Amino acid sequence: MELRGGVFRPRRFNFFAVALGFVFQTAFLSVRGHALGRCPLTNLFEVFIFLAWSVAAIYLLVGPAYRLSLMGAFTAPLVVLLQGFALIAPIDVRHPVKLPAGPWVEFHASVSLVAYGAFALACIAGVMYLVQERQLKTHQLHSIFYHLPPLTDLFAAITRLLWWGFALYTLGMVSGFFTGHPLPYLQMVAAIGVWLLYAAILQARHLRWLGPRRVAALCIIGFSAALTLLWGITFTAELNAMP
Repeated sequence: MELRGGVFRPRRFNFFAVALGFVFQTAFLSVRGHALGRCPLTNLFEVFIFLAWSVAAIYLLVGPAYRLSLMGAFTAPLVVLLQGFALIAPIDVRHPVKLPAGPWVEFHASVSLVAYGAFALACIAGVMYLVQERQLKTHQLHSIFYHLPPLTDLFAAITRLLWWGFALYTLGMVSGFFTGHPLPYLQMVAAIGVWLLYAAILQARHLRWLGPRRVAALCIIGFSAALTLLWGITFTAELNAMP
C-alpha cells in the first residue's frame, strides 16, 4: 500500500521478516523432503514453494551486498503471491513417482529452480529500475525515490543476477542430459528458448546494443516466459522430465 501510494517508510525488520520466512520455508521443505524420501519437487505445489524459497534465498544473499534493502518491499509480495497460489490452488496432488531419486535428477531440478530465483530477483530489480527512472523523467520524486539505490547500482545488480541465473540455468540444463532419462521434446525446446532469450539479453548487454532501460524491461519479460516452464519441473509420471 505504501509503495502504491508513493509514500515509503523504511522498516528495519523487513530483512529479518524475509529471513524468518525463509527459515520456515526451509523447515517445511526439509520435513516434506524427508517424508517423500527425495527432493520435494513431485508436484506443482512443491515447485511453487521451492521457487518462493529460492527467491528469498537469493534476496538474502544479494540484498545486503548491493544495499538493496528496499528490494524486500518488492520481493516479499512475490514470495507471498507464489506461496498463496500454492496454498489456494488445488495443485497439492500426490502423483505416482516415475523417476528414481537419483543425484543427477535432483541436482538438475533444484539448480534450475535456484536459477529461477535469480531471474526473479533480476525481474524485481528491473521493476525498481523502471520505477526510479520514471520518477526521474517525470520529475515527480515521491518519498520512495530517496530509498531506492542509484540507477548504476541497480543496473549492476541486474547484470550480476542475470549472469548468476544464466550460469545456474545452463548448469541445470546440462545436468539434465546426465539423468539417464529421455527429455520430452516440447519441454526441451521451451527450455532452450528461455536459455537463448537470456543469452541474447546478456550478449546485447555486453555489446552495448541495449540500454539499461531495455535490459530491465527484458528481465521482466524473460522471467514471465520462464514461469511458463514451471509445470515441467516435477518428478511425476505425467511429467517425466524437467526443462
